[in-house]
Amino acid sequence: MVKELDANQGGGAGHSGVTRRTFVKGAAIATIVAPAMAAAGSVHAESVVEAKVTADLGKYRALGGWVEKPDDPQPALEGDVQADVVIVGAGFAGLSAALELAAHGAKVVVLEREFAGFGASGRNAGYLAGALGIEYDLFLKNIGQEKGKKIVSFYEEGVSFVERKLKEHGIDCDYNQSGLIRAGIDASQEEKVREGMRIGAELGLQSQFLDQAAMRARGIPPAFLFGNYTPRGGTLNPGKYVMGLRRAALRAGVKIYENTPLLSYVEGAVIKARTPRGSVSAPIMMLATNAYTPELGVLGGKVIPIRVSAIETEPLSAAQLAALGWPRREGIVTAHWTMESHRLTAHNTLLVTTKRISYPYGSKTPNVPDYDQYRELRVALHDRFPALRNIALRACWSGYISLAGDALPVVGTTGSHQNIYYAAGCTGHGVGTQSLVGNMIAKRIRGTEDELLAALRHDTPSTLPEPLRWCVVNGALCVTNMLDDRLNSKVREAHYRKG
Repeated sequence: MVKELDANQGGGAGHSGVTRRTFVKGAAIATIVAPAMAAAGSVHAESVVEAKVTADLGKYRALGGWVEKPDDPQPALEGDVQADVVIVGAGFAGLSAALELAAHGAKVVVLEREFAGFGASGRNAGYLAGALGIEYDLFLKNIGQEKGKKIVSFYEEGVSFVERKLKEHGIDCDYNQSGLIRAGIDASQEEKVREGMRIGAELGLQSQFLDQAAMRARGIPPAFLFGNYTPRGGTLNPGKYVMGLRRAALRAGVKIYENTPLLSYVEGAVIKARTPRGSVSAPIMMLATNAYTPELGVLGGKVIPIRVSAIETEPLSAAQLAALGWPRREGIVTAHWTMESHRLTAHNTLLVTTKRISYPYGSKTPNVPDYDQYRELRVALHDRFPALRNIALRACWSGYISLAGDALPVVGTTGSHQNIYYAAGCTGHGVGTQSLVGNMIAKRIRGTEDELLAALRHDTPSTLPEPLRWCVVNGALCVTNMLDDRLNSKVREAHYRKG
């Protein structure tokens, strides 16, 4: 069977089929912003201000992320080659799988449409997180308590796995083993945080509740009132991490072809993967393409790409850092319906991510800036760190993660001979989980099934067909945005009254 793929698959600067200002934004504006604009008295004036903000944001690098093109780009594939395993995608999962297979003598070829780390591996917030913040309510009822414990163990093992690999391969990626905090910005969020802690504890997650006194004692910025702290994991530079995996894979003899998109493949006992100027034939193929997988004709009814964004400030001065406190530099995620994440980097910049997310029509993945999201992130920056209101930005970027209906990873096999492996559904926990999944799939290819990989196998809920999918997903996001905006407005007004 021949699989012909979308010629515009992932990454291209195309159009998603939906205007950038989707009804998610429109509904939020109608409900929250429009009354404020009316009170201010001038819709036109607000439009001028928004245009100025967009122009301002346009000054900053708006594509890419932590990772730049490597200094030693690997040549594109030319001609026909043979391999034991062909892997599509040079991110955390693909490179981790390649390293495990190569360590046991397999001839491995990796096809990468752009360059290693171009996707979510080089654009995420850089949190090496375990089970903190996973969405128990979306999956626990369906899979049960015992399997839920194994799922938590999987997330927690992802942290240990990456820590071991950093040492094994000598990867310096600015890892700060500080632990992480899921924080509340308003008293109304405390019940939600404590409930997540309760369920997590039943499933084996060790964490600690920090009240306001404990948060202040740790030097956590005052906008974050309380939180669920887990000592495992921390923050790192994901671009440096994925480049470290790339160097290790090349040293191990893995053949990486960059600027080499997969155009089509023929299923069979031997799979033939066709690229623009060549092909790879191998008895096994692994799709380590995460959010781009539906565009390869696999998992289109199980996972969807979600666009997330980030902004990064210029480095804080010594005085600003001293006033900020935050001595341990714990990564902080909030207990909003759509979380915010806030962290300091090794070069003393402040990174703010997520806040707003969106689903592009038809599961397309256009590589374009999202100025609406950058604006929202800057508002979050100013709300949580009012003393930094005038700090300049140095960069802003967007990219795609993949999300399943139960927010769990999706792993399995497909094809006429069940020799095409896939991994997707990182749902914002990809640094640890995708690294570990790639390794476990490689072991499965070698004939050993890890019990944690077996625990991930479950019946992933199916998505709706288009256009219902776009309507339902973005409609749900519209509601969560409105709820978060209402809470943020409440906190903002309380701050102004105190000030």
